[in-house]
Order: sequence, then C-alpha cells, then structure tokens
Amino acid sequence: MARTVGIGIQDFEKIVINNIFYVDKTHFIKEWWESGDDVTLITRPRRFGKTLNMNMLEYFFSIRYANKGKLFEKFSIWKEEAYHKLQGSYPVISLSFANVKERDYETTVYRIIQILMKQYEKCSFLKLSNVLSDSEKIYFDKVTKELNEQDAPMALHQLSDYLCRYYDKKVIILLDEYDTPMQEAYVYGFWDELVSFTRSLLYF
Repeated sequence: MARTVGIGIQDFEKIVINNIFYVDKTHFIKEWWESGDDVTLITRPRRFGKTLNMNMLEYFFSIRYANKGKLFEKFSIWKEEAYHKLQGSYPVISLSFANVKERDYETTVYRIIQILMKQYEKCSFLKLSNVLSDSEKIYFDKVTKELNEQDAPMALHQLSDYLCRYYDKKVIILLDEYDTPMQEAYVYGFWDELVSFTRSLLYF
C-alpha cells in the first residue's frame, strides 16, 4: 500500500501513528549517545530534517514520553536491546527559537524569556517536591511570573539543576533553531548584544 509523503511534519509521533513515509534515522540516537559528547552542534542544509530529528530525540529520551516505546519498535534503534531501557528515562528540556524573529534586541530577549518562563511552567511539579529549598521555591515562582533580562541567563542553568536533583540524572537540553534570532540580529544590527546574552544563557 502506498504511503503518504508528509510535507513539513515535524512531530515524530504523528509520522509513526499515521504511517507517513519516513526514512529511518533512529540510528542517530545510538551514534549520538555513544559519542559521549557534552555538546553537539548539528548543522545541515535547510529542510534536512533537523527539527524532526530533535523531536525524535525528545520522544526517545524524555521521561514525559516514558510510555512511548512502541513508536520505535519498527525502527533500527529498537534492535539494540540495551536502548530499550534508555527510552523515556531522562529529564529533557526542549527549546525552539524558530519563532524568535524580532528586529531589535529588547524584543528578542523578551521573546526568549517567554520561552524560558514556559519551561518553568511545565516543571511546576518541582515546587511540590522536597528537592527545592524555600529560597529556590521563591526563585522558581519569580521566574514563572516575572523573569527579567538580568536573571534570564541563569534560568536555564537553574532549571537544569533542579531537574537533575529531582530525577538524579543529568538533563538533556535540546535547542532547535538557535541561529534564527542570531540571523535577525546580524541583519538588524544588534549582533554583539545578542551574542553576549546567548553565550551567558547557554554557558554551563
């Protein structure tokens, strides 16, 4: 039976469930995991499938998708039995700057801050745990409600630390379209400012 060739679909689960034509790239999971790199930068031509691959990684590793192992059963990664236990076993922070296309520094930073605040909202369960101290809970509430430019560079680091302590595992951070706001910064003349902010944000 002919399979549909989806255009622009960037959700791995949707592709699998709807039996949409998909070139199996799940071996990348094994290749990336066994490289042991702390940081991996993936640069490829446009429309090469980077976003879909990032989404695939999130479905594979994220604790949020611990019950999604069946999505991978017909792909090459599932032939590696050792990887069955890895599926759905890590805290994952997934970010995308794809829609951060502003023409000035202030608005760009504001949009990135909104993305960070949304991540804190998704992890609000941390406030109910015993992992956070009283002062950390106050900080968590502050970030959720009103995060400023001065505190933003540490927000991702802090959330990663909280999740690491909660799950007793290192956190996987996936950042898609990191270069989109950088391209706008270059075009509209605030490159140096945004480079400084982004460097602080991603420094661990």
